[in-house]
Amino acid sequence: MRHGKKFNHLSRKTAHRKAMLANMACSLIEHKRINTTVAKAKAVRQFVEPLITKSKSDTTHNRRIVFAYLRQKEAVTELFREVATKVADRPGGYVRIIKLGNRLGDNADMAMVELVDYNTTYNPNSNKKKNTRRSRRGGSKATTAVPPVPVADKKASNSEEEE
Repeated sequence: MRHGKKFNHLSRKTAHRKAMLANMACSLIEHKRINTTVAKAKAVRQFVEPLITKSKSDTTHNRRIVFAYLRQKEAVTELFREVATKVADRPGGYVRIIKLGNRLGDNADMAMVELVDYNTTYNPNSNKKKNTRRSRRGGSKATTAVPPVPVADKKASNSEEEE
């Protein structure tokens, strides 16, 4: 019976599962996207999102906690330097899972796992600031046209020219 078991065991023993998730998380941090099965993708998302949240505050303690999970110094360095600065203003949801269809060999559901802020297809304006909302009504417009000359002055000027 599996009462109270919250996470997917992925048909692996504990040590194998932890090592596999750590390696997949390191690959995700290094390459910004990976292809895997849907079940592993959901497990990796659950594994890596708290680590990205920890990386937002760069302290020695947080680095050691993240290193205990990832086990690769280069991945920890890249996470705290590059990824943390990109996701600094995002309140969560750092990873996106896109389903790709079935694998040819065994018909397994495949998915692409990617870091949200690194995809330029879905976030074309990620580099630019968002514009504030502007009103659609006219507002005040500055006129640069010359004011019309009164009719009386035209007649007076015309009569002076004729004389």
